[in-house]
Amino acid sequence: MEFSELIKTATVESVLLAGTGLPAVRGTLCITSHHLLLSSCPGGDGQPGTVELWLLIRNVDAVEKRVQNLGWYQPPRTNGSPRDTRLAGSSGTITLRCKDLKVLQLEIPGMEECLNIASSIEALSSVDSVMMMYPFFYRPQDLRLEEGWHLFPLEQYFQKIAAQTNQWRLSDLNRDFTTCPTYPAGVIVPAAVSDDTLRRAARFRQGGRFPVLSYYHPRNGTVMLRSSQPLTGPNRKRCPEDEVLLGTVLDEGERGFIIDTRSAQAAKQARMTGGGTEPKSSYPQWKRLHRPLERGRPLQESFIKLVEACNDASLSMDRWLSRLESCRWLSHVKAALSTACLAAQCLDREEASVLVHGAEGTDTTLLVTALAQVILDPGCRTMVGFQGLLEREWIEAGHPFHLRCARSAYSHARLKQEAPLFLLFLDCVWQLSRQFPFSLEFGESLLLALFDNAYASDYGTFLCNNEKERCLCKVKENTHSLWAWLNQPEEKKKYLNPLYSHNPLVIWPSVEPQSIQLWQGLFFRWIRPSQYLEEARAEMQRLVEAKEAPAKESAGSRLSRSLSDPAARTENER
Repeated sequence: MEFSELIKTATVESVLLAGTGLPAVRGTLCITSHHLLLSSCPGGDGQPGTVELWLLIRNVDAVEKRVQNLGWYQPPRTNGSPRDTRLAGSSGTITLRCKDLKVLQLEIPGMEECLNIASSIEALSSVDSVMMMYPFFYRPQDLRLEEGWHLFPLEQYFQKIAAQTNQWRLSDLNRDFTTCPTYPAGVIVPAAVSDDTLRRAARFRQGGRFPVLSYYHPRNGTVMLRSSQPLTGPNRKRCPEDEVLLGTVLDEGERGFIIDTRSAQAAKQARMTGGGTEPKSSYPQWKRLHRPLERGRPLQESFIKLVEACNDASLSMDRWLSRLESCRWLSHVKAALSTACLAAQCLDREEASVLVHGAEGTDTTLLVTALAQVILDPGCRTMVGFQGLLEREWIEAGHPFHLRCARSAYSHARLKQEAPLFLLFLDCVWQLSRQFPFSLEFGESLLLALFDNAYASDYGTFLCNNEKERCLCKVKENTHSLWAWLNQPEEKKKYLNPLYSHNPLVIWPSVEPQSIQLWQGLFFRWIRPSQYLEEARAEMQRLVEAKEAPAKESAGSRLSRSLSDPAARTENER
């Protein structure tokens, strides 16, 4: 397929661009294989100088068009030519609703041009082939292709665990992705369990997702595992290898908790179709707790309803509160935080190991295990540690980003497998940052950047559904890593929290309804001007830097004095 086949009209003059909170701009609209560009030249009518729209077409979620005919006329015949009828004038308006929730309007002169532009954008935004997406073509001058892809190797994470205990090992039994197509090549498993036992246990779990280590709690040695549901089925099948695997995790007399992210009724229904739960008779040391979390269509519809309510400026206070409640988004946030707190509490306060799973183990399971680690581990609350957590618990763990983030809140397409699980996770992290403003090294701007890049990106980090697909598409060889861009010194500064102070403690959030707030920085980002918030943020950053400068200068002066003055050096050594 050639991109040129999808572009019916490449350039249109005198297009008017408008958007909420943006000045209207008239200029030339161009469509390329991956971008929509609008540039305006300085004019004599008081318009501003060159302004550009640089929109990644993959970011377009829905295209709405409205065409206006302004009448017909018959031009005079010349030299006996037949009389014809033409449009006296026509124009059209295209509304672009983007995956990052931005809404843009293009007023295009000419009905044919308007329809062609709309058709081209729809076709280009619907290209589903991963290797035709922009990250495979993007080549920034200041980044190398290999940069950022190997910042968080699982071996490095395992070495931290191995320094504290010898009860776990790093297994490469999945190096060819045959044991589990959605797991990475390497997984951390109990040292006493052989690879052959793991393979047999994998056949007893949906999609081959046998229990693997997600987190080791250094304070007391308890662990958090994740997996998919067991395939017990209506006949209550057993798997001795799976029982041995989970039994090995606990010492004699210890207990563990299985947190099932489905309701008891849903788990029971799953058993009738081949799935199920771990029966107490086969797993006597494990106690099952059901904490239902929505996924799939109900969560996507909740997201859609919330965005619709946020965009409706005509709502009265009563109507707004009613729609906010009926969409149930904040209830989903509360439920996710509550379940993550339960997992953290089992590990930290009950000193009991935990296994988390739902059905497939690629959605709500990862939501809970990742959130619990942010609550428990101060390392996951740093900029680099949080990136490592995302790499380990979302990307390598097999969350299907390509399926879940195919459409956002505006799409008119019939829902398939879209679901904003990753957005729900980011919202929960934002709730933590609001309740503990000094404890996270990164700020809201990083969470917004991650949301944007999960749905449409210049980088390959969130492409595909699992590591096997990334290997087949050679993502790491042919695209740039998002982490390489975020960690550039000048770029990184934008995402740091100027109020950050290392907090070694567990952060226990309040999950009372009064404590859960709407993430206005995301859902109202394009609806109301953020100029004053940005100015306040910049001023706060300036004050923090001004406060740090004398301390750095003082330390530098002491060092300089000690190097030049032997007496001072002797005093410092003392």
